[in-house]
Amino acid sequence: MTTFTDKLRSEAGEQWDRVINHKFTTELASGKINREVLKRYLIQDHRFLDSFVVLLASMVAKARTLEDRIPGCQFLALITGTENTYFERSFEKLGCAEKSTRDKIPNEPCTSAFINLMQEVAQSGNLGEMLSVLVVCEWSYLQWGQKVENHTNRDDFMTYEWVDLHSGEGFEGVVNYLRGLLDREGDVLDDVNREQCKKRFLQAIEIEEQFFDFAYSK
Repeated sequence: MTTFTDKLRSEAGEQWDRVINHKFTTELASGKINREVLKRYLIQDHRFLDSFVVLLASMVAKARTLEDRIPGCQFLALITGTENTYFERSFEKLGCAEKSTRDKIPNEPCTSAFINLMQEVAQSGNLGEMLSVLVVCEWSYLQWGQKVENHTNRDDFMTYEWVDLHSGEGFEGVVNYLRGLLDREGDVLDDVNREQCKKRFLQAIEIEEQFFDFAYSK
């Protein structure tokens, strides 16, 4: 049986494939990625961490049962703990530990677009729309993480820990959890709201591709 999330993934078509096979992911895993490229990417990625946390917390609040909320709370702790610490350690190594230094760098258009999308769906209170954006963020990263995890260079924590955060059994469980919630929403939504979920899903995957591309644009 084709699930709602499978259908959404199919709608994303080649754009999804371009994201999970992007050169950023292969260069990161090899350890050979230009550190200026990585620095640009991490500074901008960290910019929407707060909006992502608000979105995830909003989804947890709108989830239908305690059982549905608990895994989201656990993932929230990972994002605000281990992942945020990774950013801090990386910024230290990249010579931009001071927030005032990073703040001098303006948002890229794709960064602002992602922040706006996350804030918009969080404020909408629509569980399906929130899950549609979250599923893109985590499922696309799991898929590229799975493609590179077995040949990831382990010399520099900045490269291999980003792969580790987005691969493995634990992260796969997070993605399955989010997909499961969205699949269940898809079963009860009317056609109008299913179309709205598709719109958000496609918006998110488009920004994901733009985000990988921008890191190489300077």
